[in-house]
Amino acid sequence: MNYIQADKKHTWHPYNSLPSKENILAVKSSNAQTITLEDGTKLTDAMSSWWSSIHGYNHPKLIEALTKQANIMPHMMFGGLTNSPASLLCEKLANLTKLPSVFLADSGSVSVEVALKTAILYQKAKGKNVSKFIALNNAYHGDTLACMGVCDPINSMHSLYGDYLPKNIFCDVADLEKTIEKYKDTVAGVILEPIVQGAGGMKIHNPEYLKIARKLCTKYDIVLIVDEIATGFGHTGLMWGCDHANIVPDIMTVGKGLTGGFMSLAAMCTSKNISDTISSSNIGVIMHGPTFMGNALACSVANASIDLLLNSSWQSKVANINNIFETELEELRSNTLVADVRSIGAIGVVELKSDKYARTIQDACVKNGVWIRPFGKLVYSIVSYNISNDELYKITNAIKEAINNLE
Repeated sequence: MNYIQADKKHTWHPYNSLPSKENILAVKSSNAQTITLEDGTKLTDAMSSWWSSIHGYNHPKLIEALTKQANIMPHMMFGGLTNSPASLLCEKLANLTKLPSVFLADSGSVSVEVALKTAILYQKAKGKNVSKFIALNNAYHGDTLACMGVCDPINSMHSLYGDYLPKNIFCDVADLEKTIEKYKDTVAGVILEPIVQGAGGMKIHNPEYLKIARKLCTKYDIVLIVDEIATGFGHTGLMWGCDHANIVPDIMTVGKGLTGGFMSLAAMCTSKNISDTISSSNIGVIMHGPTFMGNALACSVANASIDLLLNSSWQSKVANINNIFETELEELRSNTLVADVRSIGAIGVVELKSDKYARTIQDACVKNGVWIRPFGKLVYSIVSYNISNDELYKITNAIKEAINNLE
């Protein structure tokens, strides 16, 4: 366990100080929905590893795919070369998203960066020199530079970077239509999280705004980017969040659940119109090339994860999760510290009136054998689809007890 001391001395954890201001828990192993700490403590995971482990941990089918590919070819540069797992994954994603042109990336943030760059290239290829985007208030699209530029400029941590960030246009969901109409000639695209705004507030919206965005972006030849990194692969009860509005965007970004939480991998999927327009223009190429793009290990696991999902009864499982979240968490609505309770698919959210309780709630849940990580005023859980009812009730009971004990 010498690594724990090394971690305290050298490791800068996300959204944290060095040394850490919180007690970082040391994980020994994982299995299914269980995290086992070095001291033997077992925690039921309410976070599915930041929403990525849709099949639970250590799934044998994913381990098999990873091991098999490791013995064939772990990685090979993607410039001028291809490999079977990557090509097959692109075909799978093209079929699932109805967007036939697929660019593989290292992470969700990178896929959003590529999406924004692609929208700008598309407009340049059409003779329109624009580089601004319309995004929503409370939006979150990642932590890299261009991504921060389309994240909420006031309420997010990204306001810390001030003038260094690209300047874009923000509006509420209710004002999306008039904002697009106003700026239609000066923007390259519109970027949205479908149905659920994730890390920016876990807000759940009526799908009508997606229909409005699709109609107007088509009318004015503005690129509609839908960020499905958090919502995709079933988290909202349908395969994609934009399926709730029955629309297909011009660009979709996917990640998180793509490999079932095993490996870092994401993708940008685009329409043939966008890829053809750029490819046949003087620009000619997409100007991005990650070193580990098309990594054979990650793509093999992603193929296995998608097959595992499609061959399972995931929709009924997610519906069951939602029913339990709705029924159990609703009991907290009468708590005087609670501002709202909401859920959709495999996502359950309790919004408090104050942001001062996050650490207290996390510690209380850990004491009751549940790993949860609230942020700000939000206490939420996004679980793996094969979680048992007993494990779900353990999570909801821990949340309820932690919040009720605050009063």
